[in-house]
Amino acid sequence: MVVTIIGIGLIGGSLALSLKETGLAHHIIGVDRSPDNQRQAVALGLIDEPAQDLTEAVQRADLVVVAVPMDAMLTVLPLVLDAATDRQTVIDVGSTKALLLQAVEHHPQRSRFVAVHPMAGTEYSGPSAALPGLFRDKTLVICDAPRSAPDAVARVEAVFGRLAMRLVYMDATAHDLHTAYISHISHITSFALALTVLEKEKEDEQIFALASGGFESTVRLAKSSPDMWVPIFRQNRENVLDVLDEHIHQLQHLRELLHQENYPAVYQQIQQANLIKKILK
Repeated sequence: MVVTIIGIGLIGGSLALSLKETGLAHHIIGVDRSPDNQRQAVALGLIDEPAQDLTEAVQRADLVVVAVPMDAMLTVLPLVLDAATDRQTVIDVGSTKALLLQAVEHHPQRSRFVAVHPMAGTEYSGPSAALPGLFRDKTLVICDAPRSAPDAVARVEAVFGRLAMRLVYMDATAHDLHTAYISHISHITSFALALTVLEKEKEDEQIFALASGGFESTVRLAKSSPDMWVPIFRQNRENVLDVLDEHIHQLQHLRELLHQENYPAVYQQIQQANLIKKILK
């Protein structure tokens, strides 16, 4: 295929590497608002050709990947569909779906669009963050598949199947709810923990001398880009608030047990939390 990737960051760049590695793409066109990102992407071998003209870049491709921040997605995706033809498949790789799908619900080329979310990533961003094999053995959520043309869905299934991803099908509402619980809350909690420790560090400059692997793994998501995460929180605000309320409730409950010195109850709470092992191997 000829593939056009719009937004050459962690996900777009990693997808470019995987498409080349598997032989699925013989030519990759990269569109990015940052000339520096385009130059880096060429130098790193992520793309074969940088492009400035969005319409031309879309029309030359068999597969178009929109990998921009979620707020920009609301503007960019309709423009991509404006340029798309009936032979092309367009996908996004965004972390929220409901608002985006509403934005293109009545677009004449809506059927050429398949909404997907590869559940993979790191805390880093930009072309230099791209990783080979990032998607292997990870999950791809395909949202509202019946609204997309069967041949477009089949192409997505074939491509990501070759990338060794597990395919899961959901509607957009269910997707946004579930990602709030397993992805978005992890990030907002990590941001809050980092802010807590940074505030404490103002009083005790040696606090980071004790930081070890456990702390680093817990707070590493706090290094994630605000350009990416503020739009996600904005678009999935109700679901994030819902899970955040439950998280705060659990924290308050544990705090109260500690305040009461009720350590048997704390023990039981930790035992209950250990049940997550049934889900996370």
